[in-house]
Amino acid sequence: MPRLLIFLLSIFLLLFGLEYYLFTVLEPFFSNTRELKWLYWIFQAGGFGTLILAVFNSRNISRNSPRTFKDNFILGSSVAFFIPKIVVLTLFILDVLIRGIIYIVQSIFSINNEEVISFPERLDWWVGLIGISGFLLFLGLIYAVIWGKYRYQLREVMISSEDVPSEFDGFKIVQISDVHAGTFDNISKVKKGVDLINKQAPDLVLFTGDMVNNAAAEIEPFIKVFGQIEAGHGKFSVLGNHDYGDYVRWQSVNDKAHNLQRLIQHQKEMGFQMMRNETTQIRRNGQSINLLGVENWGKPPFQQYGDLEKVCRDIDSTDFTVLMSHDPSHWDEQVKQHPKKVNLTLSGHTHGMQLGIDWLGIKWSPVKYRYRKWAGMYSENNIHLYVNRGFGFLGWPGRLGIWPEVTLITLKKA
Repeated sequence: MPRLLIFLLSIFLLLFGLEYYLFTVLEPFFSNTRELKWLYWIFQAGGFGTLILAVFNSRNISRNSPRTFKDNFILGSSVAFFIPKIVVLTLFILDVLIRGIIYIVQSIFSINNEEVISFPERLDWWVGLIGISGFLLFLGLIYAVIWGKYRYQLREVMISSEDVPSEFDGFKIVQISDVHAGTFDNISKVKKGVDLINKQAPDLVLFTGDMVNNAAAEIEPFIKVFGQIEAGHGKFSVLGNHDYGDYVRWQSVNDKAHNLQRLIQHQKEMGFQMMRNETTQIRRNGQSINLLGVENWGKPPFQQYGDLEKVCRDIDSTDFTVLMSHDPSHWDEQVKQHPKKVNLTLSGHTHGMQLGIDWLGIKWSPVKYRYRKWAGMYSENNIHLYVNRGFGFLGWPGRLGIWPEVTLITLKKA
């Protein structure tokens, strides 16, 4: 107990020290107004209180049911409070280091003269710019938690290939991925995403994994909603890394296996045919394309349940082939160099980290430093990978800049 108290006290002193440093930097902008200073400290206390509340509230969140708006708002608000603070503190510390380097260099070059070198002062405009940027980031993160996570975007892609049968010219495929139903807190807003899918009048709907966070029960409140998705040639799905229940403890191996079977049954109730290292053909007026679905295959520490050899064994390389594989790293590691040509691979998994810039041709997210292929279309040697940005959200209950996605892919005969 004494060690724990010492540890907690040390953390408190560190946080208070950083907080006080930030206050001293920003203090000149309070114009010596006592009310503004008190307002600043009240705001900081509220932020720390939100963090404490989020920690205690997390104990009451069940893995077997969707979160409430309150659960997500408490967690999201604590993140919105601390992320801008970390960014602002980092920039101010870098500012001190840069000014320190300037002071050292100037001191070295002034050794042989009598000029007195003083430590460079902090630029007021720079402090103001950092402070305003931090506040705008805070507002953006609050927007992400309340509205951004349900701001569904339609992204349209055309795949042109000589392998597309003439009867499939104009064939429409809708891809969705990474629902993570256990994190949803508003069924009516999820319904808007489903309405956007149906508005496209798709011929085929493909779901590329992570229907839940861990437990099959998470999807149960949404079975009716996702069951309303319509597609003329069917709805198919594969498993993502979260669907196996690998990230929580189960009472027994049988309980874990039962959870997976229950999830597959729920997807069947929604009209989705689960493909577990399986192959089927989508037929249209006497012509067909191949549809392959593998189980999750990811680079360690993710499991490699997918069996590409099995699903490619009996397909004809001259037929247009679509592969559903949850993790985009599978494409680089196995798919694109496979002797059987897979024209189009559909993946998800990355979520675009739910945070980044994806506007006016600029595409950036911190997740790019983990995954080379993390959002949108990638093509090599006339074969393609499309990475969906995700329909839902996980962990941080928000989205900013990388909005939830419904992808409309239209096939064209070249």
